[in-house]
Amino acid sequence: MEELQSHIFKLILHGGNGRSSAMEAITAAKEGNFLEAKEKLKQAGEELNQAHHIQTSLIQGETRGENNEISLLMIHAQDHLMNAITVKDLSTEFVELYEAIKVTGGIKL
Repeated sequence: MEELQSHIFKLILHGGNGRSSAMEAITAAKEGNFLEAKEKLKQAGEELNQAHHIQTSLIQGETRGENNEISLLMIHAQDHLMNAITVKDLSTEFVELYEAIKVTGGIKL
């Protein structure tokens, strides 16, 4: 049970770090700092990748018959992670949009 809780808290940690980096990428892009924005997106991706590895190991354990109790904390961790992934995906679009506006002076559709 302690190991499961450790995995759950790591999901929350890496999800939160990924989401924060993604939001920082949007802020950097809005300010015109696209190198920083892209670095923040890279950091977000690395954090979410770590969380995904933890999630995958939990899923693989379950397929091997290791039953883990589904708790409100586990549901929160999964929700937190999925939200972070969505924010990261959208932040990539925002960075590209801000860069297109800055570089071309408008949006090419």
